[in-house]
Formats: sequence, structure tokens, C-alpha cells
Amino acid sequence: MNNGYTKSVADVLAELKVELLEFVSTRLAMAHSEIKENLQSLKLAGVALIVGLLLLGTAWLLFTSFLVALIAVAFEPSPWAYVLAMIIVTAAYLVLGGLMATGAWKRLSEKGITPRRTIHVLQQDKIWIQAESKGQL
Repeated sequence: MNNGYTKSVADVLAELKVELLEFVSTRLAMAHSEIKENLQSLKLAGVALIVGLLLLGTAWLLFTSFLVALIAVAFEPSPWAYVLAMIIVTAAYLVLGGLMATGAWKRLSEKGITPRRTIHVLQQDKIWIQAESKGQL
């Protein structure tokens, strides 16, 4: 009984091979195109980030010089006015930075960076898979 659609196994495998190659090449082309687009966006964002960080750094330096000048006015007749102002601003930065770093360190050490929920779920999956495999044997 021949319905006109009979193919040999070799023909079917050859067609499957061609279709699989086309599928893989299409997916690779899509991935390549998407990665290329993403890299272009990342380049533009990277430049903007660098310029933004430079401007923020400049603003921070100007703000620091403003604080030094403001405090120096209080010690104005003294020839050490700016030295004392710089020491005061430096000490304030050290105290604030130390407090922030200590608080962050404490928070990180308490919480940690280990993904505990994910590890717990993976352990449950492992137990489930082991139970399923024992039931199959």
C-alpha cells in the first residue's frame, strides 16, 4: 500500500539533520544579533556612566572645598585656618565613612550573601529526585 508519502529512514534522517541545522543556525543568528545590539547599548551606557561618575566626583571635590572654606572662615585670623578646616573635614569624613562601613559590614555579616532559600529548594529537589529514583527501581 503506497500513499505517495513513503520515505526511507535515511531520507527522514537527512531531512531531520537539515531542519536541525537550520534551527540551530537560526537560533545562533538570533543570539548573535541580540548580543551585538546589547553590546552597542552597553557601550553607550558605559560612556554615560563614566562621564556621570566624573561629574559626581568633581561635584564631591567642590563640595569638600566649600566645606573647608566655610570652616576656615571661623578660624580666619589664624594662618592655620585652612589647615584646621582640612583636618576637621577629614576627621568628619573618617567618622562618617567608618560608621557607614561598619554598619554595612555588620549587615553583610549578619545576612551573608549565601542564597539560603535557593539552596534549601535545591536540597528539597535532590531529596525528591532521590525518592523518585528509588520508587522507579
